[in-house]
Amino acid sequence: MDLWSGFGVALQPHNLMWSFVGVLIGNLIGVLPGMGALSAISMLLPITYSLHPIPAILMLAGIFYGSQYGGAIGAILLNLPCHPPHAVTCLDGYPLTRQGKGGTALGITMIASFFAASFGIVVMIFASPLLVSVAFKFGPTEIFSIMLLGLLCGGTMSKGSPLKGVAMTIVGLLIGLVGTDVNTGTPRFTMGLLELSDKVELVALALGLFGVTEFLRSVNRMEIVGSGVKLGFRDMRPSKAELKQAFFPMVRGTLIGTLFGAMPGTGPTITTFIAYAFERKISKTPERFGHGAIEGVASPEAASHSKTQVDFIPTMSLGIPGDAVMALILGALLIQGIQPGPQLITEHADLFWGLIASFWVGNVLLLVLNIPLIGVWVKLLQVPYRYLFPAALFFIAVGVYSTNNSLFGVGEVLVFGLVGALFVALDFPVSPILLGYVLGPMIEENFRRALLLSRGDMMVFIDRPISASFIGICSLVVLGQLFFAGRAALRRRQALRLLAAG
Repeated sequence: MDLWSGFGVALQPHNLMWSFVGVLIGNLIGVLPGMGALSAISMLLPITYSLHPIPAILMLAGIFYGSQYGGAIGAILLNLPCHPPHAVTCLDGYPLTRQGKGGTALGITMIASFFAASFGIVVMIFASPLLVSVAFKFGPTEIFSIMLLGLLCGGTMSKGSPLKGVAMTIVGLLIGLVGTDVNTGTPRFTMGLLELSDKVELVALALGLFGVTEFLRSVNRMEIVGSGVKLGFRDMRPSKAELKQAFFPMVRGTLIGTLFGAMPGTGPTITTFIAYAFERKISKTPERFGHGAIEGVASPEAASHSKTQVDFIPTMSLGIPGDAVMALILGALLIQGIQPGPQLITEHADLFWGLIASFWVGNVLLLVLNIPLIGVWVKLLQVPYRYLFPAALFFIAVGVYSTNNSLFGVGEVLVFGLVGALFVALDFPVSPILLGYVLGPMIEENFRRALLLSRGDMMVFIDRPISASFIGICSLVVLGQLFFAGRAALRRRQALRLLAAG
């Protein structure tokens, strides 16, 4: 019954229009190299200020899963991994294109994507309401513990060194502290600037870290990519034998994506590579992988899409973003005055069930859009970077200025862009900064509230069973990272000794 009312919300003309805008922009952004969902959502976040919460979130969600569809096109047709999760798709997608089966690979990708997304939506329908039954067991102590777990997972499981990920998470926490203290009214880290008394703008931080930083990284890329690939609907219809070959890899990839979707901090890149590695491991003919195996396309793409949908479960139901994109969507909810968490399902049922229904509507729209527009997307890959990124930079400046009609925000974007470019040059991941910024103030608030209720007794985080469980998992995450770091250091020493002996 709730889902049926959700379809009533999602199919309202106003909401349907913004959902369509989201999936269309997401599909376009997914095709363009370097312009990920983070950049697109960051640029369009100012628009949500003037929208009702439901169409605003439907649009942002559409951009997120729409970009997953678009990313596979460049990977398969042009061996161009526009975004990291699709790098593994290049291994077998492009060889299939060279064999004249590029259309088949895209057809399999669309079927796998739709199947995986549908499964992920079903999981979300049944898993999320279960959290309502425990909603009243979550006080400030439990919320602090579970958000601490989200921070640790996001920091330690990000790309590159876990230590660097944790360092960037702490940077995000410090940025989140800037502004006026809610409890005492005391300005913190504002450096005497009145504009910072109302904290650092989420839009400015996101646009700087993911918009300007990407522009600075790509400013010297002058080449034109792409070729005159032409595909028709007939080329994209796989045969029965090819569908049979792809079916079980698609199912296994979907299950892997669903499993990892419920784990905070595990990005889609990790998920797709694990799905590909698993498929190759169990294959009776692993030598085919890398030379045009359909299973090598179906499994990782299914994993990516099921994870994308299931990612919304911890974000919406527990307030724990699974990755940087989810953190940005979480920030958009907070801007709209909506507190994510177990109570969201009951307090904002129209938003929650409308969002779930919009996933199905949006995935059908994507399936219909991609068939006639693939030729257009391929043409867009030929746009030179010297035109593409300056235009994006212009819209970034306009977007952030429009939030408060102040040039101070534009200056913030520039500063964060330069800082982000410096971090990237030093091989530090910038995504954990956004995670720390979004979760930091909520963690601080719930930590102080828990201590206030317990009269300063720190044991309250251990005495309560749910909180103790999450604290225990946090400890295991830290110990696991220390173990893997120690093992890697030991292997390096052994390798150096062998080289010295040889």
